[in-house]
Amino acid sequence: MRKAPSFGYSPAIMIGLPISLPEFRPGQVWLVGAGPGDPGLLSLLALHALQSCDVLVYDALVDDRILSLANPEAAREYAGKRGGKPSPLQKDISNRLVELAQEGKRVLRLKGGDPFVFGRGAEEAQVLVKSGVPFRVVPGITSGVGGLAYAGIPATSRDCNSAVAFVTGHDATGDVPDSIDWQSLAHAVPVLVFYMALKHLDRISAKLIEAGRSPDEPAAAVARASTPAQKVVTATLSTLSAAVKAAGIEPPALIVVGEVVRLREQLDWLSALAASEA
Repeated sequence: MRKAPSFGYSPAIMIGLPISLPEFRPGQVWLVGAGPGDPGLLSLLALHALQSCDVLVYDALVDDRILSLANPEAAREYAGKRGGKPSPLQKDISNRLVELAQEGKRVLRLKGGDPFVFGRGAEEAQVLVKSGVPFRVVPGITSGVGGLAYAGIPATSRDCNSAVAFVTGHDATGDVPDSIDWQSLAHAVPVLVFYMALKHLDRISAKLIEAGRSPDEPAAAVARASTPAQKVVTATLSTLSAAVKAAGIEPPALIVVGEVVRLREQLDWLSALAASEA
């Protein structure tokens, strides 16, 4: 296990850009992806929304450094959902977005990663459509791509895989999804990236091995990806759960299974940068 360096940013001044960004109008809701954590991965549209909003409704996975970029006059409403902890109901969050928009507010719904990749953005957008509330979707860098990159693990590599699958580690009930065809998943896709799977890692590993994946296949867990608290543990599919427990890894964390994990030994650029700057 190698701990990522504590990296930060120097103060920066926003300069004028030769582009025109869309107006964030009163009564609109913007569903915005904040990326995996590093503020530098925000899109220009995401930063524009942060600086223009009247109300910021944000998730548990949004980094505090990103929240600090928001309009200081904007009201903030926490709408984080964390497994095993008291959380607002999804229907209440969606209805709150409608309520705020109908009050004429510029409503920023800020989500970690991408709002349409395991972010429930589609559910919220459907409620907005039914209520006649205009909205914009601003994609973010999903952790299954950006988070792995910060761990030095590419989602794809020509020598390893021509396909990758993003899989949720739990369904709406909080259990391992019954709807997944584990046999097909195990045999069809060389690289598997699981979101929110730490709680069920033992069962997921067992299902994959039972379906035919090698217990010796490389696997990794990436926690707090792209933040100063990032931790990465590498092991095999059969030993990863024990390694994660021994390292004290806690959510949020990604699980990746496949030969691309071996490339971390060469491509761990973040640790290399830290060593060169020490």
